[in-house]
Amino acid sequence: MPLAPSLPLTTSLLSAVTQPIRHVRRLGAVLLGPWLTGAILALAITPASAQTDAPTLTIGTASPSGVYYLTGRALCRVVTLPCLAVGTGGSVANLEAVRAGRLPMALAQSDTQYRAINGLEEFAAAGPDPDLRALFSLHSEPFTLVVRRRASIEHFDDLPGHVINLGNPGSGQRGTMEVVMKAVGWTRDDFAQASGLPADQQAFELCHGNIEAIVYTVGHPNRSVDKAVRLCDARLIAVEGDAIAALLAAHPYYSRATIPAGLYGPGQPAIETFGVRATLVASSDTAPELIYDTVKAVFEHLPRFKAHHPAFAELTPQTMIQEGLSAPLHEGAQRYYRERGWID
Repeated sequence: MPLAPSLPLTTSLLSAVTQPIRHVRRLGAVLLGPWLTGAILALAITPASAQTDAPTLTIGTASPSGVYYLTGRALCRVVTLPCLAVGTGGSVANLEAVRAGRLPMALAQSDTQYRAINGLEEFAAAGPDPDLRALFSLHSEPFTLVVRRRASIEHFDDLPGHVINLGNPGSGQRGTMEVVMKAVGWTRDDFAQASGLPADQQAFELCHGNIEAIVYTVGHPNRSVDKAVRLCDARLIAVEGDAIAALLAAHPYYSRATIPAGLYGPGQPAIETFGVRATLVASSDTAPELIYDTVKAVFEHLPRFKAHHPAFAELTPQTMIQEGLSAPLHEGAQRYYRERGWID
């Protein structure tokens, strides 16, 4: 997919990525913090004339191997202001950074968004985040189980006793798996080993036999999953059962999902599982003008945005402003949606 090339490592760029990010109360008040993982590798500046300027909009994504990273870059391609998509630790890390004012805008799973605004699970110590705001939701993210064919894992319930990757701390895949483990009554001790590898390393470790299974909440098709299936003869396994059905009934931000047949090769059947939605979030402190301009650009160029990845194909304005949003809409987003007559 055609995405903006990375910038050369100029003095001004290196200076920009070593500055602390401050609360965005005026358009253009965003500077990069040094903690952001892969910031230099994740550059996606839109206008060519702005390539030497500090970015006006910075969007936190996740691992460069995942769909969040590509989503952030696609968002930067359709907005009209200078924009930077940065790699981060994932949904939890993004929500913590938005709350602390280190990021003006970020991507997060819908279930993680719900836990953040309500102060649950990994956000219990910090408490509810009353300043978290939603802009819109994006693609569906099925909970995906990928296993080595030699691992003797035929069903989701076969995972105990095996070496699995839960995902790195701070990632959405780790958070969702911990919720699933609680629902089915598993702990880390039920596995031979529970690794915390980031998404960009898990396929490599699966191929080398260091782990037997990956659990990954992600949009499809995904490069990491494709690599595991294509290069390591791995396969996808359905995630079903009474415990999963009860989990869906108890949590409205989860829904049933299907990974289409043949997506990872001609022999791959349709995979039944459940999933969440990717969402774009910000703080109430983020400037309404910045939010309004971002939302307007995405919806006025929605066909162009959708062309950047197959996971975006089914997006519609109706689903994007209604599904997977637990936090209140940001005032800048509300303004645009009212202008379009989409909300009262």
